[in-house]
Parts: sequence; C-alpha cells; structure tokens
Amino acid sequence: MSATIQARGVAAAFGDRELFSGLDLVVAPGDVVGLVGPNGAGKSTILRLLAGLRAPDAGSVTVSPRDAHLGFLTQQPEARPGETIRGQVLRRTGVADASTRMEAAAEQLATGDPAADEAYAVALDTWLALGGADVEERLDVVTADLGLRVDLDREVRSLSGGQAARVSLAGLLVSRYDAYLLDEPTNDLDLAGLDALEDFVLSLDAPLVLVSHDREFLSRTVTSVVEIDRSLQRVAVYGGSYDSYLEERSIARRQARESYEDYTARKAGLEERARRQRAWMDKGTRNALRKRKTKKERDKFVSHHAQATSEKQAAKAKQTERMIERLAVVEEPRKEWHLQFTIASAGRSGDIVAAVASGASVARGTFELGPVDLQLDLGDRVAITGPNGAGKSTLLALLLGRLAPTRGSAGLRSAVVVGEVDQARTAFESEATLGRAFEEEMPHWTHAEVRTLLAKFGLGADHVSRPAGSLSPGERTRAALALLQARGVNLLVLDEPTNHLDLPAIEQLEQAIDAFDGTVLLVTHDRRMLESVRLTRRWEVDEGRVREVTPD
Repeated sequence: MSATIQARGVAAAFGDRELFSGLDLVVAPGDVVGLVGPNGAGKSTILRLLAGLRAPDAGSVTVSPRDAHLGFLTQQPEARPGETIRGQVLRRTGVADASTRMEAAAEQLATGDPAADEAYAVALDTWLALGGADVEERLDVVTADLGLRVDLDREVRSLSGGQAARVSLAGLLVSRYDAYLLDEPTNDLDLAGLDALEDFVLSLDAPLVLVSHDREFLSRTVTSVVEIDRSLQRVAVYGGSYDSYLEERSIARRQARESYEDYTARKAGLEERARRQRAWMDKGTRNALRKRKTKKERDKFVSHHAQATSEKQAAKAKQTERMIERLAVVEEPRKEWHLQFTIASAGRSGDIVAAVASGASVARGTFELGPVDLQLDLGDRVAITGPNGAGKSTLLALLLGRLAPTRGSAGLRSAVVVGEVDQARTAFESEATLGRAFEEEMPHWTHAEVRTLLAKFGLGADHVSRPAGSLSPGERTRAALALLQARGVNLLVLDEPTNHLDLPAIEQLEQAIDAFDGTVLLVTHDRRMLESVRLTRRWEVDEGRVREVTPD
C-alpha cells in the first residue's frame, strides 16, 4: 500500500517555548525527507507529530489512506526487561502487536461473538501487510547478512553496543511499513551497517522522513530537506539533495542578512533626512521671528518667504516620516547559539612515545584482541576504524591501561594527560547533578566557573541542577566536550564523538580537533569526519586483529 503524509500550518511548543510554526510538508511515495536543525529545535517532535503520537498545537497532520501503517523507529529502542532479539525485532516491525490482536480475535471467535469475524479479518490483514507470514525467514537472512552471529533468543540487554545497533538495524530491514519515520538511524552503525541502511532507504517506495547527523548518509539518500532554522525563525523546506540544501541555505542566510542591512541603512538614511528637515524648519521659524522683532520696518515679503520656507520643510519632514512608516520591516536574523570551543593542551610530555603495546592480548568473554604490537608517538593523529564488535573500544582500553593484558604488555607512558570522550559518555551518567559531577572532575573550579563554562556549551541552569544521568545523549556529549576545554590534555581520545551532536557542533568539533596540537586517537564511522580531520595514521581493527593502513 502506498501512503502520503501531509502537514499543514503545523506548530508545536515545549512548555511556553515555541519550537516551530508554519510547517507545510507533503511526503509522498519515493520521497526521502531529512530533518535538520540544532539539538532541541524540535526534530523528534516533528516525527512524533507525523506519526500521530502527538497532536499539533496548531495546524493539522493527515495520512492517506487513513489505515496506512506508519513505522516510527528509533535506532536505540529501550530494551524491555527479558526481551529477546527476536522479540524486539517483532515488536519494532509491528508484527508482535498484530499477532496479539489476531489471538484476541480468535478467542472471540471461539465464543461465537458476531463481531469477531470482522475483528479477526482486520487483524489478519494487518499481520499480512506487515510481513508476519515470512518475517522469521527474512530475519534469519538479514541477521546473517549483517554478521549478527548470536542466538536470536538471547536477551537484548546482554549485547554489546555494536550488536545492539545491528539488532535495531535488523528490525528496520525486515519491516514492511507503508511509511517510515526514523530518528537517528545512523547512530552506532559501522560502515557495513551504513551501507545496508542506505541500500534499504534507496530501495523504498514508501515515504520516509528521517533525522540524522551523518552528513554523508544525508548526501547519499535524501530528496529534500526540512530545516528548523532558528536564525531565520522559520521552518524551511528545500527541494533537492542535502548538498543542494547546504548551498541554498548559505545563499538564503546571506540574502537575509543583506536584506536586513539594506533595510536598516535605508531607515537610518530616512531618519537622518527627517531630522535635518525638522532642524531646517525650526531654524527658518526662529529666523523669521527674530527678524520681526529686530527690524524697525517690517519687511512683509521676507517674513512671508521665511514662513513659506519653514512650512515647506515641515511638509518634507512629514513626507519623509511617511516613507519611514511605509518601509517593509525586515527582522534581524537571529544569531543562533553555536558550540564554539577549543581543546586545552597540557603541553608536550617528556617522552616521544605516548603509548605502546608489545605482544599484548586481552580477552573479553569469548572475544580476544591481539596480539597487538603498536607504538603511539607524540604528535600522532590516528583514526581507528573497523566494524562493530571488532575490538576498537577494547584496543583503546588496552592502550589507556584500563584493561590489563593477559599476555604481553601495554599502557601509557609517563606525563601523558588523557582527555577522553568515550562512546557511552560514562563521565556524566551518575545520579549527581551535572554541576556536581563536573566539579568532581574539576575540584579546583568554583561553582560559578563551572556554570559559566557549561552555559557556553548550551547547558544552562536547568541542566546544571538536573541529575547528569537524566540528560540526553547529546547533552552529555556537550558536557564531555566542555570538560576537554577545561582540562589540559596532551592525548585526545574520542570514541564515536559525533553521536548525538547536531551538524553545527560536529563541524566545530572537527575544527577543534584540527587545531589541537597534541596526540589524537579517533574512533569514528563518520565518513566526512575521516575526510575532514587531519590524520597521520590509520589502524584498522577486524576480528581482534589490528593492522596499520595508509590513511585515505
């Protein structure tokens, strides 16, 4: 079944703060719409509105046909207690709910309820439309293709982050919805997973709306872009690819700034003209009055001329004021908050070697990394790449001394000061408030200094007083980046740093990494970051083995 989603004049607010208004959007079969905008702008809210999970504060959202099946899927669904891989996939595809409805209708049939026939027929049609008849067979094929070599009856909560990401992807790939709404589907996916997701998106006939901060993925897939632009105070729809959107947005913002500057210059010029005309009018009036008082013989002609000149200037001043009133007001483009930061350097360590591994191996359950022979020198800028589950995070833990090798040796050299943003953002997962958690990391800082720095990273008073673990992943990432600015380091370790950051913040992070003059270990699947950041070496990790390759 083909479906169409239409939004007309849609507005939404969070509390007393308006998120956006005036959203007009039609998503038809074959359309792939990318939602972009800063964190907190309302991208996820738009998905929920389109999915019918929230009513708009203004406007309307319609789906045609009304019985179309919409799939609203997040990349990291919260695993339910005891839920298995199979159970989560069936839930995400909608098949589990359809099966439950069929069973309930079958029980009604057994009681002789005359309404049960129609209820069962509807439930059966839904189950078939969602692919319930062959979902198990397709799931086996998809998990094999994704390299997910685990028992499908294993609990999801027992999986590694990479395995959980592939389970989420598997649930998407076997689904058969009439329309898709995807929130951050690219997070935590390796390059193979991104390729599989791209193939799926490009093969769809169903309409699709997605939020993603993966610029290369957006560039390869979307057919139009919806931007919540708080600098222009509007929701703008751009037809065409993501790269076309970037160019059009740049032109639109430049034109908006030029229009505002032209308006202010024109208004200022008219106001100055009106001021001069009023001054001339006042001067002519004073001269005429003075001449009347001082001349013994009143010259009626001169007096009349002065009065006429004064009245003429008054008329001109009023005409200029009317021109000012008729000017079309152009609002100043809002200067939106942008993350701007640097990574503080602790200076050079005394040793030219930052970390070393010699014949090092380490085991985690059935997985073993090694033997590893690596040397990280001062000033090296290394990208660590490889599929999920290959051992990238294990390699970092080995080099940083968090994991003791079962064989060989590994660890940091002296005078190495590490600044780290780990994949799980564990530095800010505690029940302590964000302010308190940050002060524990920076004990010599005052509370006022902490609040000032966090505010520069978009974390205000309400964030500072909340439990750190209650913050969104994006907010925890910004807190981790704030810690890098506060603490001087000479070894920067970043494990999937772009996850949950908005596009402007990712670009600023790239600039900060490039400007950092210390040693860098970067784990990322962000293809554009690998192209943008200055690198000197690249380590490829696969199935527990590490090899050095030439950077692309």
